[in-house]
Amino acid sequence: MNGILARQLAIDYCCSVDDVTGKSNVFSVFEPLDGRRRWKDDGDRPFSMCAVNGKLLFTGREDIISKVREHYAEEGAEWSFEYKALRKLDDILHEFGCGIKMAHPFYISEEKSEAKDPGTDIRIYRDGEIEQFRGDGRWDEAFYFAENAPDRIGIAAVLNGEIIGMAGASEDSPTMRQIGINVLPGFRGKGIAEYLVTTLKNMILDEGYLPFYGTSMSHLASQRVALSAGFRTAWTELTAEKIKNTEE
Repeated sequence: MNGILARQLAIDYCCSVDDVTGKSNVFSVFEPLDGRRRWKDDGDRPFSMCAVNGKLLFTGREDIISKVREHYAEEGAEWSFEYKALRKLDDILHEFGCGIKMAHPFYISEEKSEAKDPGTDIRIYRDGEIEQFRGDGRWDEAFYFAENAPDRIGIAAVLNGEIIGMAGASEDSPTMRQIGINVLPGFRGKGIAEYLVTTLKNMILDEGYLPFYGTSMSHLASQRVALSAGFRTAWTELTAEKIKNTEE
């Protein structure tokens, strides 16, 4: 298992690296430890679950974790993200006024790879230069504009002076950078996403960080981009949120 990822998940799931690399399921009460991955909704995560290394990691509110432990102490990871299993977990979470928010596969890449140039020019944007794209919905996957997980690098594919695709990397943790990608509808399926993601991945590795890539379980095109850009599946993660009272 990648050492950077193991240390990151240990921080995120409030446990030890040995817990992450071991074979037994892990249950912990969440603490906002320094170095944890951060998101736009940071602080509103009453429960998280991770399938990695053949077992499950759980962290969250003490009352939820206590209940979950009763049901998952010996549960395997292999089928934990099947609909039937997720429905069972969601029923448990509903007892505490919470529900499943998202469940995504995540990928990492540890080695640089060659990017096939699709015939576009490249522009690179860093830190404050990215601000010019705030509010531009075309690049909503490349950039998140999250104060607690700032966008650090953007790389654009340019054709005839116009940006047709953009990949961005956010500082989700001190050691890892998450990649997002957008390609305009008329230019998809031409290798632009693979080229941008591969190029950005190589830049991140050169800077000493571990690049990672998350997507939806049903977004097959996005998954193909990750695999074509030299990423491999590393973990699957689920988070919960408080259920809003519609009567309020």
